[in-house]
Amino acid sequence: MSEIDFEEEKKEVLKAYTAMLRAAKHAKKDAVTKKRIRKAFDVALEAHKTDRRKSGEPYIFHPIAVARICAEEIGLGATSIICALLHDTVEDTEITIEDIARDFGNKEALIIDGLTKISGVVDNNVSLQAENFKKILLTLSEDVRVILIKIADRLHNMRTIGSMRRDKQLKIASETLFLYAPLAHRLGLHSIKSELEDLSLKCQEPDGFAEIKSKLTKTQEVRTRFIRKFSSPIKQVLEEKGLKFEIKGRPKSIHSIWNKMSSKNVSFEEVYDLFAIRIIIDSNEESLEKSDCWQVYSVVTDFYQPNIERLRDWISAPKANGYESLHTTVMSPTGKWVEVQIRTRRMDDIAEKGFAAHWKYKEGGSESQFDIWISQVRELIESTDNNALELLDDFKLNLFTDEIYVFTPNGDMKSLPAGATTLDFAFSVHTQVGTNCLGAKVNNKLVPLSHQLKSGDQVEILTSKNQKPKEDWLSFVQTHKAKSNIKSALKDEKRKVAQKGKSILEKELKRIKISHENVNLQELQTYYKVPSELELFYQISLDKIDLSKLKEFEVRKGVLKPKRTIQKRVQRYFGQRKTVTSKPKKPILVIGDNMEKLDYTLANCCNPIPGDEVYGFITVTEGIKIHKTSCPNTVQLMSKYAYRIIKSSWIEEQEVAFLTGLKIIGIDDMGIVNNITQIISNELNVNMRSLSFDSNDGVFEGRVMVMVQDTSHLTNLIKKLNKVKGVRKIERVDS
Repeated sequence: MSEIDFEEEKKEVLKAYTAMLRAAKHAKKDAVTKKRIRKAFDVALEAHKTDRRKSGEPYIFHPIAVARICAEEIGLGATSIICALLHDTVEDTEITIEDIARDFGNKEALIIDGLTKISGVVDNNVSLQAENFKKILLTLSEDVRVILIKIADRLHNMRTIGSMRRDKQLKIASETLFLYAPLAHRLGLHSIKSELEDLSLKCQEPDGFAEIKSKLTKTQEVRTRFIRKFSSPIKQVLEEKGLKFEIKGRPKSIHSIWNKMSSKNVSFEEVYDLFAIRIIIDSNEESLEKSDCWQVYSVVTDFYQPNIERLRDWISAPKANGYESLHTTVMSPTGKWVEVQIRTRRMDDIAEKGFAAHWKYKEGGSESQFDIWISQVRELIESTDNNALELLDDFKLNLFTDEIYVFTPNGDMKSLPAGATTLDFAFSVHTQVGTNCLGAKVNNKLVPLSHQLKSGDQVEILTSKNQKPKEDWLSFVQTHKAKSNIKSALKDEKRKVAQKGKSILEKELKRIKISHENVNLQELQTYYKVPSELELFYQISLDKIDLSKLKEFEVRKGVLKPKRTIQKRVQRYFGQRKTVTSKPKKPILVIGDNMEKLDYTLANCCNPIPGDEVYGFITVTEGIKIHKTSCPNTVQLMSKYAYRIIKSSWIEEQEVAFLTGLKIIGIDDMGIVNNITQIISNELNVNMRSLSFDSNDGVFEGRVMVMVQDTSHLTNLIKKLNKVKGVRKIERVDS
């Protein structure tokens, strides 16, 4: 290991600080502000002087980098820069919140407290990620800068994630995709949202990421020539009209290309919208912006035929995150569809820097989409119980990316998430309207509560005083407001019913001469397999619990316990004998930090086989389940339940077969099915569980479920099948 040059490191730290200060042009307004930033840097430097990151570099580089992201990429001011420099001091050093309040002020102390993680012993029933996020949300409702600094912190951690262990990388990437990228989108930070998604994909699918990046690099020159040729006639006319503008090509993010390839099941070459052309206008006045954008739209469509169905007007109706732009998709001379985005300089600034830029342009007094969203967050925190995971789920509903715009009978417009139902609309009007909702008329046509709305629909809600929320409503509503109000109403109703159940239980205990003061309800919950007291009383009231079984209980030492039978006493004394049952052999998986050989089951959602990259998930009732890291449930499991994730990897192969599926697409030809089955069964001796082939207009699609030993065995099978004449595409499917 080479010796550390501390003098050189000191120079590098000062160089990084100076670069951050240069980026914070609008933050260092005066000498006093500059002095406060320097003081924060000196405090952080001293506090972290012995700390180092996983990469080996001095820890102080991290807070400096976070402060620079806040200043340069989000556009925040001096207070945020000070808090970014100090954001880890309270958590990792001897400095306290009181010290921050004394030296820098109460506002800074509040923000840093919101950024400081909850510490303590890890409870297996608690998600610390959820608890920490709940804490951030509580501060967010008072000061949105908490979440903006947290996003900057996460962005820098993702940029430097390469020095971490693989299992840690996967957990952090999943949490980033699950919460931080949608949150960045909701706050209008488009560039940061795209980068967080790309960096997460790089962790989760390194080969796929590298392949797309390489292809984007190779096709860069072709795209540049195309954009120049496409823009040339538009540029000429706009210059003649005296407009000041900029035209540039914006490549689609690697993550969104990957998503399109996966969801549409197409290759890179088949993704038609690899980039968009953006036209940014310098409008003289905000009042002229709309007409300027439509004027440019008119010029574009004079040269290129637009796809009317792909027109998106987010100037007349901005998105909930403040995004304004005019999008159209036009046919180019080469026969390819091209997306054109038209916006002003102000709109582009807000689209890239979101919340901070919005405040720069905001005119005093008017309530913005951001103000409305923060109000929704406050309402969410006040209406949700203490369960942090429930709060996390509800908050996710408030981060919807796609929106629809619907109208009341009076013509008032409401923004809802895509997929919202008439019942969501009813609750958005008023809680009481939602609670008493019977149905609705959409565009004067009667529809049920579960009817999904589309942009432009006009909705009239039908109500009845006798209507009450029902359990099945929760299965189709999309918004937090609807979900939380339905849950609250159902709980109130359940409590009323449970009260009757409590009386029934007390009467039964009295009948068998057991005082209810001696009753251990936990024992009864375990015996009757119910999760809570409320559920116990509720099920008693509905007559779903057989109280005659109470005779199997007795009072011992003043507490109700199950009676000890002779068999139970013998087992308790000698210990229960375990019956050894012969199980089919499995390949050896080593699990946990100590890499032990523990019992496990394979998850049905992704059917992992030896050779797949996997992890273990500790379930509540089914022990350890093994999932592929590419499993569709990975992001949710790792982000919400990281405390239940354990390292796992295959260490040995055995002659055990695993079920997996193949989808085969090709040109229908005489004998092709026979050729495929010959290779599977005869050449490679692979057992088939099921086989189905459909043919349509000369193209066939087949699904084969086969038993393979590992990924190498499967790869070999796919290679052989790809050589069959007529086969065009083969891919693995998990069921």
